[in-house]
Amino acid sequence: MNTLLHPTYFPSISHFAAMTQAESITFEIEDNFQKQTNRNRAYIYSPNGIQLLNIPVKHSKESHQKSKDIKIEPGFDWQKQHFKSLEAAYRSSPFFEFFEDDLRPIFEKKHVFLLDLNFESFAILTKCMRMKLEFDTTTEYFHEIDTSLISDFRFLVDGKKDPSSFETYTQVFDDKYGFINNLSILDLLFNEGKYAVDYLKKQQLPIK
Repeated sequence: MNTLLHPTYFPSISHFAAMTQAESITFEIEDNFQKQTNRNRAYIYSPNGIQLLNIPVKHSKESHQKSKDIKIEPGFDWQKQHFKSLEAAYRSSPFFEFFEDDLRPIFEKKHVFLLDLNFESFAILTKCMRMKLEFDTTTEYFHEIDTSLISDFRFLVDGKKDPSSFETYTQVFDDKYGFINNLSILDLLFNEGKYAVDYLKKQQLPIK
């Protein structure tokens, strides 16, 4: 069955599990942008617990902006900050150094549009995990869709509405704060490496 999702910045594990288990993938790009979602944020396991990585975006005076038209705010050095945060969180993880050079372009290239950055993030992640996940994009927006034909996982873009609960795996700081569920796929990748794909295939996906 085709799976419909939003493209996000270093997607959550639930988001990536849905893509891994999909027969085909369609990314929603005709939606209106919503603040405080994973469209422009990701969560990692830092030395102080859960940490938000947020991409600053330009907001127009228009009440509704399409996600595909959202531009990144260039006035903040967010890329440097995000990479430093990843280093602090995962430098001692088993696979950080293995994937570090693959991920670095995201933090060096100056993207204008958030959507382009999210698609590049997706491409880099699938390369790291040696996955071939092709996708289509929507051409118009439908609030309601026929779920007998399409698995609608667009709700996963809002972490507050994501009820996912997954099997534990070893995390860098779990001796301090315990297992933190459903972080960015980067947490799984840096801790599990090549075993991340097997993990994603086995997880139970949430039902809205």
